[in-house]
Amino acid sequence: MTIILTDHTAPAASPLALVAQDMHEVDKVIGQRLTSSVPLVAQISQYIIAAGGKRLRPALLLMVCGALGYRGAHRHSLAAVVELIHTATLLHDDVVDASTLRRGRPTANETFGNPASVLVGDFLHTRSFQMMVEAGSMRIMEILSEATNVIAEGEVLQLMNMHDASLDEAGYLRVIRSKTAKLFEASARLGAILANSPPDVEEACATYGQALGTAFQIIDDVLDYDGDAAEMGKNLGDDLREGKSTLPLIAAMERGTPSQAEVVRNAIEQGSTEQLAEIVSIVRQTGALDVTRAAAFAEARRAMAAARRLPANAHSEGLLELASQLLERRN
Repeated sequence: MTIILTDHTAPAASPLALVAQDMHEVDKVIGQRLTSSVPLVAQISQYIIAAGGKRLRPALLLMVCGALGYRGAHRHSLAAVVELIHTATLLHDDVVDASTLRRGRPTANETFGNPASVLVGDFLHTRSFQMMVEAGSMRIMEILSEATNVIAEGEVLQLMNMHDASLDEAGYLRVIRSKTAKLFEASARLGAILANSPPDVEEACATYGQALGTAFQIIDDVLDYDGDAAEMGKNLGDDLREGKSTLPLIAAMERGTPSQAEVVRNAIEQGSTEQLAEIVSIVRQTGALDVTRAAAFAEARRAMAAARRLPANAHSEGLLELASQLLERRN
């Protein structure tokens, strides 16, 4: 069974347009490597991959390769590996979170059930490891195996923090830097490794990836209280229902009146969305969204400072623009 992928051609104004042709090659690799003699594996793999998404992690690897002058074939295969790892985590995340909607349509677990989603997530992880071995680099294996381990730790840490209204900003950042930003960091670092870059350039790329990934997740948490389900492609209030203390809620409790803080605290501890409208109002009234956006802006500036340490060319300019545009994200 052949995997059918969506068209990910970026608008000409987007910095991702620089790697649009490369992304088509990545799609071909994914389509070739997700075939399976077990029909349900291919069916679920196609379902979630074809859902699209921004594909920022593989695009980031390709952008760094472009900035550092690497044009070898391994950039396509490793970009595919990064996307498969990310897709596997999405399958597992949606099961753990009991999510029903992602990117505007039912999640794989909603459509195929939890057991199948977990097992196909395992298949995507193992297939990605088969593919990364083909690069023939212990350093690449080290980076990706460490990243997947840290991501798993981040997932467990988040699970431990569920319904904990005492979580502070430092605890929140620890989770997202493990769970979300780590794969961004690994993607950018891989681009530098493929280009045989010196250690200072490799670290600049890794810093860029971590900062970009952190900003991406912070903005994602802003949009949970500053968007609508049609724009976001997810159910507003999902994080609250799951008992997650995200930065808008943490800031609202810190800045609100005692009664406002109590409303938010009770909702987190009980995993309740019964007062969602009031909580959205509290988050907006207390200026918590401004605090959260400021945190995202600080991470974006950190990413841009790191990108300026790379050779000046169209791709490094694209990395700067990518960090800048992230702050205007609406979905």
